Amino acid sequence: MQEQPVIIIGAGPSGLATAASLNLHSIPYILLEREDCFASLWKKNAYDRLHLHLHKQFCQLPHLPFPHSYPRFISKQQFVSYLDDYVSHFKITPLYCRCVELALFDEITKEWIVKVRKLSSGEVEEFRGRFLVVASGEATDPYTPEIEGLKSFPGDVLHSTQFKNGKAFRDKNVLVVGSGNSGMEIAMDLANHGAKTSIVVRSPVHILSREMVYLGLNLLKYIPLNMVDWLMVMLSKLVYRELSKYGLSRPKEGPFFMKVANGKYPVLDVGTYSKIKSREIQVLPAISSVKGNEVVFENAESHAFDTIVFCTGFKRSTHIWLKVLVLFRDREMITC
Repeated sequence: MQEQPVIIIGAGPSGLATAASLNLHSIPYILLEREDCFASLWKKNAYDRLHLHLHKQFCQLPHLPFPHSYPRFISKQQFVSYLDDYVSHFKITPLYCRCVELALFDEITKEWIVKVRKLSSGEVEEFRGRFLVVASGEATDPYTPEIEGLKSFPGDVLHSTQFKNGKAFRDKNVLVVGSGNSGMEIAMDLANHGAKTSIVVRSPVHILSREMVYLGLNLLKYIPLNMVDWLMVMLSKLVYRELSKYGLSRPKEGPFFMKVANGKYPVLDVGTYSKIKSREIQVLPAISSVKGNEVVFENAESHAFDTIVFCTGFKRSTHIWLKVLVLFRDREMITC
């Protein structure tokens, strides 16, 4: 058993930022990471053309700014390099290949008990600390929805974490499922590399430019969110016009409200919309079922595809291992 004042779970950017801040105040901690490297999502599971969607001033970690030579919108390679320097600068040393199986607060000792499995040996280790920081993030476990007949599909089925670039898909019919930022950008990359690209858009989406979002984030410091949202929608309508002609629609709620209320980001357009307008990318409704290489959609149309790329996000695993104790009057406790 090891004891430290603070236990941090997750060595992504948030976990690294927490560790750096603790280091500056000479507060001991343990940093646990499931993968064999820090920032594994960026290092292992991000597509090649990925850039930070927000201006760099909103993305740098505390206590160490980005180099002045970095552009406003930073590439994946530049961000990874920055994180390498960050870890080196603050002498952060995560414990890798530790899969958390239980995190529980002991009411008697007033400590967190964290049990992890060492992936290299299967050994179970126990850590104790006064404070627990859960920094495992939103992007924990890749999620692929269950679709009737998907197992009958003879082509390649990928999650966005497995996609690197569109080079291998030239002249192939590729279906991208999911219209968030990853889905939109992967669809554009496929079209740029000569794939016959379609994208499933099930729900209304806000499409904004990077400049609009930069303006909105700055305005939020001074004026109410609903006013900023109204301005963002007006600017979007001026720039992108009527979306319905291309199989898209706008939500009733504003873009920043949706981010606060349910974590849904607006689409930051980096060129995908022009390819949708030019029909280089075909917009399709939700999938009904899959029959061999034919995908059937909710409008009863069907199209044949060689590859399906699921850009359907992630599911958190926190609820599996983070337990909350409920103390009853008879002193019995249950976990939930």
